[in-house]
Amino acid sequence: MPTNGASLGISIAAGLTGLRVDPYQAGNFVVEIEGILAGGFTECTGLEVEVETEEYREGGQNDFVHQFAGRTRHPRLVLKHGMSPLDGLWGWHQDVAAGTVQRRNGTIYLLNKEQFPVLWWNVRDALPVKWTGPNLTGASATVAFESVELVHRGLSRAQQTTAESAVSIAVSQLAAAATPNGGFF
Repeated sequence: MPTNGASLGISIAAGLTGLRVDPYQAGNFVVEIEGILAGGFTECTGLEVEVETEEYREGGQNDFVHQFAGRTRHPRLVLKHGMSPLDGLWGWHQDVAAGTVQRRNGTIYLLNKEQFPVLWWNVRDALPVKWTGPNLTGASATVAFESVELVHRGLSRAQQTTAESAVSIAVSQLAAAATPNGGFF
């Protein structure tokens, strides 16, 4: 298993050099949808892939039930953000509701502390199927949120190689140490 060996190598190198390998923060992400200016998002849910299984009970075999891989399911991707003058998602949804169906590709980027993409998921052939507006209450001073639900034809996860990851971690650590506020900006 080369992946385990590479991970072990990075762990040993990090221990010897004093570099920390911290997990990424879930709230540090950017969503890009082909041709749509949508602003930043506060929440992205539905990054899931599930392989359904089919059971087969073999005659004379009572110790277990065979589980065979079936279809792959991709739940809806839900994007939520505060409302602003940017209404690209609303326009796309309204075009689809009016019969002008245009599927789009997109990418969800997970960023590190220095705002560099470190992991990303590509969404293929997305289509907005539900738009939800804000709950308006006169007694509230909270942000007005909208959300859009996208069906899609699959997720793929682009991943840096182990060497790229190690370089990215080292660059991040050096950049944080080199600037007074811990980042580039």
